Amino acid sequence: MLINKDAAEKWDVTLLGNDLNGLNEVYREIADEIGIENTVVIYRLFHGTQISFPSRLFSKEYTHKAIIKEYNGKNVHQLAQKYNYSERSIWRIIKSGKQK
Repeated sequence: MLINKDAAEKWDVTLLGNDLNGLNEVYREIADEIGIENTVVIYRLFHGTQISFPSRLFSKEYTHKAIIKEYNGKNVHQLAQKYNYSERSIWRIIKSGKQK
């Protein structure tokens, strides 16, 4: 899947061909996963910027709503494993959901 084919000018891609060894390490790792064209798009959007990705993909609010929705009175352990939370945190989330 290509993020934005128009943004990846041909000369960037044809310069390398299929040899990713010409890329800096972080871009080489990205290109291994998503392809050179998408890597060029990411480079153009963010080059020179330090990026830090949150350890969780989904927002806290979204995850808490899902936990409260899925809670059936007996599945705290399973929810803790599924969402990578402690059982204590699951109980706290459930309790705060009941108060709302």
